Amino acid sequence: MKFRVDRDVLADAVAWTARTLPLRPSAPVLAGLLIEAGQLDDAAGSGDGLTLSTFDYETSARATLNADVSEEGRALVSGRLLADICRSLPNKPVELAIDGPRVTLTCGSARFSLQTMPVEEYPTLPQMPEARGTVKSELFAHAVAQAVTAAGRDDMLPVLTGVRLEIDGDSIAMLATDRFRLAQRELTWAPSAPDVSAAALVPARVLADTAKSLTGGADISIALSGGGAGEGIIGFEGSAGGGIRRTTTRLLDGEFPKVRSLFPSEHQTVARVDKGALVDSVKRVSLVAERNTAVQLAFAEGVLTLDAGNGEEAMASESIEAAVTGADITTGFNPQFLLDGLTAIEAPFVELAFTQASKPVVMSGVGSLDGEVDGDFRYLLMPRRLLS
Repeated sequence: MKFRVDRDVLADAVAWTARTLPLRPSAPVLAGLLIEAGQLDDAAGSGDGLTLSTFDYETSARATLNADVSEEGRALVSGRLLADICRSLPNKPVELAIDGPRVTLTCGSARFSLQTMPVEEYPTLPQMPEARGTVKSELFAHAVAQAVTAAGRDDMLPVLTGVRLEIDGDSIAMLATDRFRLAQRELTWAPSAPDVSAAALVPARVLADTAKSLTGGADISIALSGGGAGEGIIGFEGSAGGGIRRTTTRLLDGEFPKVRSLFPSEHQTVARVDKGALVDSVKRVSLVAERNTAVQLAFAEGVLTLDAGNGEEAMASESIEAAVTGADITTGFNPQFLLDGLTAIEAPFVELAFTQASKPVVMSGVGSLDGEVDGDFRYLLMPRRLLS
């Protein structure tokens, strides 16, 4: 194997592919990055090029890029080390060749020699599932970032560490919850068939990283396969650096809770507040809130008062303007969970809708104090008990 490639193109593709490498691989070869030089066989175009791959039996990453290949071949080297080396190279063309049991990398006057891993022991990457449609990459990245806000991080409850994707025709709904909050994001896309319908429970961490990393092209293709419990695979494909980048991951096993019914159909109190002012106020008053205690929110006519702390240590109180409709209400929330929901909302104003103080609040974005609610994203947050 021998090839020559642009330094920036190689460094970007290696970094993208190596990002999914496990920190503690179950087998040494899973820390490797597979380099294959030869004829490209996908939408990246015809001609010679490189295919870079990583796989840990759960998540795979595959990137193609154009290169001047003089000898075809394949090699497996340490992925993290190769990524570190590529980042440090001077801005000159890179030449890489197999030299016995080692790979030599030359860039200008810099020369590296890397030990290869047994390529025959490397697992076969899963096939890309059937494409179900495409979505604008920037839209998808924003939507995923909002949805994963409420995803669980407790591996003892693996189902809650996922985001449920529900595909129905030209709409996609994403749901995530950690039992204390719930995020729902809806968006439109271009399905491959008008009657397409599918559901998948995708690991939130993988989904977030993938969506953010595939914004180099205009669109992302979403592919989904069926299978038995825990056997389904979801794939994402986008273009970048003149090539194609693909990620697949195994779907989570288990039944996601039926959470849509948690959103109430009626509300007793509705308040609208400048989002930036509320975020700043929550950050300030929560400075004196003890660990695992709530920030109190009291809504009355024209005003929202925030309180935190207690008389024994430190206390904080602040009032901001609010357009309040309905009965006065006083409740409290985990300040970080409250901030997570507020910062996920992109609109300049936020609507907080309540049924009663002991029930969850539903937060949505609004363009102005008297504007229409943005129904694409909703964030439901359970209240915390207030200290008397």
